[in-house]
Amino acid sequence: MQAAIAGFALGFSLILAIGAQNAFVLRQGIRREHVFVTVFTCALSDAILIAAGVAGFGALARAIPWLEWAMRAFGAAFLIWYGARNFWSAWQGGEVLDAGGEARHSLRGVLLTVLALTWLNPHVYLDTVVLLGSVSAQYDDKIAFALGAMAASFTFFFSLGYGARLLAPLFARPTSWRVLDVIVGATMWSIAAKLLIGA
Repeated sequence: MQAAIAGFALGFSLILAIGAQNAFVLRQGIRREHVFVTVFTCALSDAILIAAGVAGFGALARAIPWLEWAMRAFGAAFLIWYGARNFWSAWQGGEVLDAGGEARHSLRGVLLTVLALTWLNPHVYLDTVVLLGSVSAQYDDKIAFALGAMAASFTFFFSLGYGARLLAPLFARPTSWRVLDVIVGATMWSIAAKLLIGA
């Protein structure tokens, strides 16, 4: 039980900071668009990476020197493109929340975006595979530690995705969407910059 609690606490603290993945989940939650697929994909991806880290997969990243550089390059390129798309959306304006309307983005498009934001982000690997994998070695019951960290991921993403709808009244105004798009775009570009400079 102690290992599970430790895994939950560390997993939750690592995922709490706003990042590319969290910003996308928040946006989908506010739009009420493919929310379950979005949050489940994020949580399941984390669970897979946590399991890999606890199983010792982190050694592979250390054994292949160019792997981290490639991940940083691809991740930064995607974040720059996605951030630019958000800035363009903010420039155009006019978006409002229409909870009763049909989804404006295809399920395939949303799924591909959330997979890219997750699997092309080196920080996800550092947090889940490397850090959680290393800390798990301190516990005799590594499985309990991993399950605790996985539970934290599912709890966080489902709370963020479905809790975001509480902001629906605010996002009934186009100005709110423009502000959110600028914040998301800035977040994407700042993360991309950190990846490129190796921070």
